[in-house]
Amino acid sequence: MIGIITGDIVNSRKLSSELWMNGFKALLNTFGKTPADWEIYRGDEFQLEVKQPEAALFVALQLKAYFKTLKLDVRMSIGIGDKTYSANKISESNGSAFLRSGEVFQSLKKQKINLAINTGNQEVDTDLNLKLRLASTFMDAWLPQSAELVLTALQNPNLSQEGIGQKLGINQAAVSRRRKRAQFDLLLETETDFRQKIKNRSI
Repeated sequence: MIGIITGDIVNSRKLSSELWMNGFKALLNTFGKTPADWEIYRGDEFQLEVKQPEAALFVALQLKAYFKTLKLDVRMSIGIGDKTYSANKISESNGSAFLRSGEVFQSLKKQKINLAINTGNQEVDTDLNLKLRLASTFMDAWLPQSAELVLTALQNPNLSQEGIGQKLGINQAAVSRRRKRAQFDLLLETETDFRQKIKNRSI
């Protein structure tokens, strides 16, 4: 069981790729190596393998937060399933996780949503996709400061608010305000729920 994230950057032409590409590649490198684990193609599309499928949303949230810090957004589909063929390039690998991710990705634009999942279990998918749509109502509205807080907090889960404040150059009260604006506690609850459901599905 793996997770496959397929995505593209929304309105990528609004910002020169020089301003986001290096940071994006650096972030992807924290999850694996290119081209076996991730690839960027056609300029603003990408695919990424998450070896622990229950962590797929945790990874997707970091990608989302990164682009929101730049006033951009990202559209992503998560496919959970098997990998039946491993190639040197992720774009040439195959399995149900790839097929499910690709299938959902095709429908995102039409449905005007930025995040969805296909696990192959309709009951699980209905439940998780409803929660992801609800979470998107505040995630899609993140301002750069809120997104920066989310990205820093997700990447440093053991840091106190004071420690996060030191990283961002703000005081603890400002961290608390940004957390509230970003609905960070609700975001963590959504991520935990996702993690448990994917783990149960793979038992």
